Amino acid sequence: MTLPDWTAGLDPVVATGLFVASFAGSFVTVAMGIGGGALLLAIMASLMPPAALIPVHGVIQLGSNMVRGFLFLRHAHWPVMAAFGAGAVLGAGLGGVVVVDLPPALVQLVVGLFILWSLVRKPPAWLSRAAGLTGLISNFLTMFFGATGPFVANFVRSLDLPRQAHVATHAVLMTFQHGLKVAAFSVLGFAFGPWLTFLALMIGAVALGTVLGRQVLLRIDETLFRRFFLAVLGGLAVRLVYVGARDLWWPG
Repeated sequence: MTLPDWTAGLDPVVATGLFVASFAGSFVTVAMGIGGGALLLAIMASLMPPAALIPVHGVIQLGSNMVRGFLFLRHAHWPVMAAFGAGAVLGAGLGGVVVVDLPPALVQLVVGLFILWSLVRKPPAWLSRAAGLTGLISNFLTMFFGATGPFVANFVRSLDLPRQAHVATHAVLMTFQHGLKVAAFSVLGFAFGPWLTFLALMIGAVALGTVLGRQVLLRIDETLFRRFFLAVLGGLAVRLVYVGARDLWWPG
């Protein structure tokens, strides 16, 4: 029996490739701590209609983070959740009503530079106490930019948590962030209906990637995990700076 509209209008080869990318991105995020969301967004950006990119990616990331958060829930660091959530609600509201169109290239450049600055030195002491500010900024930016996981990951890194607590805390924070983003796009009128079967299959792929990635995380050495995490985070930051600078000063 053929699934109804399983490609959401995309070429079947493209849709299948996105399922594979979704699996790989989720595996990378669990095994290395970060990176899968930005990887998937970069692939989707070249294959999907621009108007659907951020809301559809948001639903997929919501599913991915919910699965990851559920698997590691007992390790989550709860004291930061309330402040982050309050800031995220405000950020989503501002992002939904602000008329100014923030240039995505500028956002990429600034976020990338901030992450690089924090990597070459210890994260500033105030960052670990800035859960509310992190929630506000990241949820505001995600309405325009999409993948702010590295920004939130830098905040979680400042908490100096063990690897499983790091993954759990990041997953719970991102679940709340993406949930608010999806709700905001629904209020703004994006039609998720034609994408539902495609999204269900994508979320199934990320769930499988999460389960397998968890097996790697449970076996990896703590020091090795931190090295992998910093390498992936640094690579994403360099890419953000490069793409942002390119699009700002050398478009086309």
